[in-house]
Amino acid sequence: MNSEERVWTPYRGPFDPCPPVPFKTYVVPPNQFIAFQPPGLPQFPLSEALRAGTLWPALFSPYESKAGKGGI
Repeated sequence: MNSEERVWTPYRGPFDPCPPVPFKTYVVPPNQFIAFQPPGLPQFPLSEALRAGTLWPALFSPYESKAGKGGI
């Protein structure tokens, strides 16, 4: 689990017909932690930036699909 991933416990009602879900996760994007773009921020090389989807490593957040892990 990376530092951008958060976990919370959903409410389980006493008459909830669905099977209980113990916890859910969500990702907080890195741009929420940077108040403004400081000058001289390091940059990816252009070929790597195209693969990463951003020019700045500080704003890079890898996406891990939960589809293969049985999640939604």
